Amino acid sequence: MSTTVEPPPGLTPPEDEPPALQGGGGFGDWLFRTLAVVAGVLIMVALAAVFIFLGLEGIPGLTVGPDFYSGNPSFLSLVLRLLWGTTYVAVMSLLIAVPFALGVALFISHYAPRWLATPVSYVIDLLAAVPSVVFGLWGAIALGSFIQPLHEWLHDVLGWLPFFSPTPSSNGQTMLTASIVLAVMILPIITSLCREIFAQTPTLHQEAALALGATRWEMVRYAVFPYARSGMVSAIMLGLGRGLGETMAVSMVMGSAPVFTLAMIGTQNPRTIAAHIALNYKETTPNMVSVLIACGLVLFAFTFAVNALARWIVGRSQRKLDA
Repeated sequence: MSTTVEPPPGLTPPEDEPPALQGGGGFGDWLFRTLAVVAGVLIMVALAAVFIFLGLEGIPGLTVGPDFYSGNPSFLSLVLRLLWGTTYVAVMSLLIAVPFALGVALFISHYAPRWLATPVSYVIDLLAAVPSVVFGLWGAIALGSFIQPLHEWLHDVLGWLPFFSPTPSSNGQTMLTASIVLAVMILPIITSLCREIFAQTPTLHQEAALALGATRWEMVRYAVFPYARSGMVSAIMLGLGRGLGETMAVSMVMGSAPVFTLAMIGTQNPRTIAAHIALNYKETTPNMVSVLIACGLVLFAFTFAVNALARWIVGRSQRKLDA
């Protein structure tokens, strides 16, 4: 015989979910939800407006004469060379910046004492506030001449590689110099994000690894890195996005042309899309402006595709981690 236990007077049975999670809430919840939706819609509208503008203004540049394609027979030939230069310098800067960024972030979050970690993090954050033209001047005037002997050494020792086979530039203003400058520019972005992600690793996971006899590095490898994998990918992709769109620093540091080349220390370097637009915008003829806007449309679409790929990689890593 079953009996039913009645709740004491004045009490009601608990709900399955709190009212705030059942879609209820007060005016504040409704206002916040509305503002969030409006902000998201406005961002999408702004992106769509930019894409439509670039498309309408840039389509005429696809069919102008070859005189406006910087020595290339067609727009496709020009934009493929510019895409190569854009991707090349961005990837090379990532190869230089990512190991340093991860190392500095890990040092700040897990190795450095508090009295040292705080000022180092401040210095890294301040690097992000330096204008790109300042980095460009530093690279063109100081860094290029400083590492020019390194170009000579690379040519003498590794000249059998296509990267270092050309005769080194006499002023050091090369793809290698531009990659180093760009690496310094994207270093604060990757470092700051990775530092925050490493610091959010659950303390119990780290203490459990240490209690099992793991060394500090093994704890980082098996507890911190798996937890922070998706965030690390996001930080690296944000740095890549900054590198793809950088204009002044790259155009000031190296002389370039829309060509396919792997050379990193020679006088002939591939040109990025952003640098091509900046260097040719003074030629304000309608046809040239249309070509440059079409190049901007390609850069916009390429950056959007890279960000979409990053989101897919992050989501895939997160799903594996949850599983």
